[in-house]
Amino acid sequence: MLSKNLQAPRTALPQTGSGDDPLVRLQQETQPAGGNIGLRATTHPEEIRITGITVMCPQCGARRDWMVICDRNEVSIRCRCAHQWVERELTRADYLAMIGEGIGQDYSSLEAAAQAVGYDGTLAGAYLNEPRPA
Repeated sequence: MLSKNLQAPRTALPQTGSGDDPLVRLQQETQPAGGNIGLRATTHPEEIRITGITVMCPQCGARRDWMVICDRNEVSIRCRCAHQWVERELTRADYLAMIGEGIGQDYSSLEAAAQAVGYDGTLAGAYLNEPRPA
């Protein structure tokens, strides 16, 4: 004979308020205030050396005058010719050490950052800063 109640009743999860939602809380903690994404960028006029090797743009051959981008924990290098690549050897800590405390600018998007500092391709081949004497 079949019973109507074969399954045990499910335990009800406690109701959470909108401020207690762990996913919302995580999103708020990982995004800066003001609605901006976690993108920071700075310019770096000198050469960048990683493990003793000078970084060179694979598209145009530039060796200095970079835009260094930190998007959360991923660091990218962008050339004036607008070629950009993720530099896996650099970490967020490297980025912060490179720019120092309180330097760098927050941007709402990569396009806004590249256009603001001239790394959108319009100044391809131009070196705007002279390297510092060694």
